[in-house]
Amino acid sequence: MVFDIKPEKDVYWCTADIGWVTGHSYVVYGPMINGTTQVMYEGTPDTPTKARIFELIEKYKVSILYTAPTLIRTWMKWGVEFPNSCDLTSLRLLGSVGEPINPEAWMWYREIIGGNRCPIVDTWWQTETGAILISPLPGITHTKPGSAMGTLPGIVAKVIDDEEREVGNGGAGYLALTEPWPSMLRGIWGEPERYAETYWSRFAGKYFAGDGAKLDDDGAIWLLGRVDDVMNVSGHRISTTEVESALVSHPSVAEAAVVGAKDDMTGQGIVAFVILRGGVDHLQGDVLNKELRDHVAKEIGPIAKPRQILVVNELPKTRSGKIMRRLLRDVAENRETGDATTLADPNVMKLIREGLNSGKSED
Repeated sequence: MVFDIKPEKDVYWCTADIGWVTGHSYVVYGPMINGTTQVMYEGTPDTPTKARIFELIEKYKVSILYTAPTLIRTWMKWGVEFPNSCDLTSLRLLGSVGEPINPEAWMWYREIIGGNRCPIVDTWWQTETGAILISPLPGITHTKPGSAMGTLPGIVAKVIDDEEREVGNGGAGYLALTEPWPSMLRGIWGEPERYAETYWSRFAGKYFAGDGAKLDDDGAIWLLGRVDDVMNVSGHRISTTEVESALVSHPSVAEAAVVGAKDDMTGQGIVAFVILRGGVDHLQGDVLNKELRDHVAKEIGPIAKPRQILVVNELPKTRSGKIMRRLLRDVAENRETGDATTLADPNVMKLIREGLNSGKSED
């Protein structure tokens, strides 16, 4: 339903690493069970050329592409000349997975990769849920850039507050699943108590795996990322996802990662790590820094202004494309960096630490 699969004529490509759960459910099992022709690729998206993914779409006439926001933002950073160099007209549906997608990246994906003709399914699920639970349905759901919209048929999810009350339209809180679903996690091997404590103890009788969400005035679901990625700045709860989206909406920024670092004055200060877009003439140094801080203030409010902004060439990511904000928090608070064994490029943290130490904080 999510991908509108037509096995007899579609060529489907999920770019996920096979060792990640998306590789299990949406490369190995799902497409095969449905008898779908699919592309399976092992390698990086920039070897031997930054047009590698687009060349394969053209070569194999891929009609459905399922990828991660981090790769979409990487394409934005590289510039439009690479997708524009290939024929992508075989595409008819685009999917996003792994983390909330910024509205700016959603629009770029639709316009540049999908030629303004392909619906986008922005899917929410977790390793623990086994399959997609929240997503638009192509041809049925009226979508909004950056929103996963609503639950699939049969799935029941609620956005609740600390007292387990539903927040209602316009409210923000915790995303909880209140009914069983077919692919649900049944336990942790050998550790049933840990399973109950981790997923079922926060809200009685409800599954909660750590994500925040908000409902807009129409009741559409907007994922806010992990609740431990919510910052407390002078008593205001600010989602890292919201600040990152504000930064990426600036024409100079391709990708951003935001963390809260200890601050004697405000409790936590916002530290932003940004990657600039390719092919754009950028302001330099303090001028760019001030413009980005002012842009965030305009988009969200003055309280969300980053204390410090560092321009970097890359962010610490796992092979599945998730940004490891925990490591960035270690750097921002000048701590020894924690376990980085799952990073795709272990050298990234050394370069970021050197850049942060040579930068300077804003007042």
